[in-house]
Amino acid sequence: MSQMFKEIFGVEKPVIAMVHFPANPGSPLYDDDGGMEKIFEVVSNDLWALQDNGVDAVMFCNEGDRPYNIEPGVETVASMARVIGQLIPSIKIPFGVDMLWGPKQALALGKAVGAKFVRNIFTGVYDSDMGLWNTNVGQTSRYRKLIDADNIKLFFNINAEFASPIGRRPLDKVAKSAVFSSLADAVLVSGPMTGETGTISDIELVKNAVPDTPVLANTGVRESNVRDILSVGDGCIVGTALKKDGYTWNPVDPERVKRFMAAARG
Repeated sequence: MSQMFKEIFGVEKPVIAMVHFPANPGSPLYDDDGGMEKIFEVVSNDLWALQDNGVDAVMFCNEGDRPYNIEPGVETVASMARVIGQLIPSIKIPFGVDMLWGPKQALALGKAVGAKFVRNIFTGVYDSDMGLWNTNVGQTSRYRKLIDADNIKLFFNINAEFASPIGRRPLDKVAKSAVFSSLADAVLVSGPMTGETGTISDIELVKNAVPDTPVLANTGVRESNVRDILSVGDGCIVGTALKKDGYTWNPVDPERVKRFMAAARG
């Protein structure tokens, strides 16, 4: 396992749990009546349910901002920064951030709140639910340097959810390129959308291609498959499986977290 992972998480194969924000101001599903206080309540309850039941790290994400925007607005960054900033005294474990789907916005948020890592789509061109989706990892990497955020590690999701790549390069070649030319700190393997499982064979394929870089399962990890996934990959990111009834938009279920972590540690 990389020294970087040991330094961030303190364990060999971390379980990173998602803290899903409800819709932020400016998004179609934003709760005008509940306001920012409701967002804080939802996020804080999920954070405590996760960290009090043994996950190794959490990642804050604007999952509720449907339909997603390729260029999230400044209001989203501001909303998430306010809530995470209020929670910092209560956060006992390492944390990262994600912004669907803006890597620069994620870095700006991460810098503001002291995140250890950001997850995003940094490379490729996609036919997506959001339209034609083009990335620019060179600009993003230079932005990280500009804001003095080299300490924030970049977790590259190399097969985007809600999208398919325009190109036809095999997944292992994409992974190699992400590490060699785009300087990925970690590589994530996803299923087709939130909560859907990628194949263990894909994780193994990518791990063989970049043996010196951490490779994590990014979606669809469950109590029933986490041991198999961790036998191949270097960690996992989990959200839906820890929610009440296994439904993405429900609150985190502490009992599910306990069972999942017992399976992962098994």
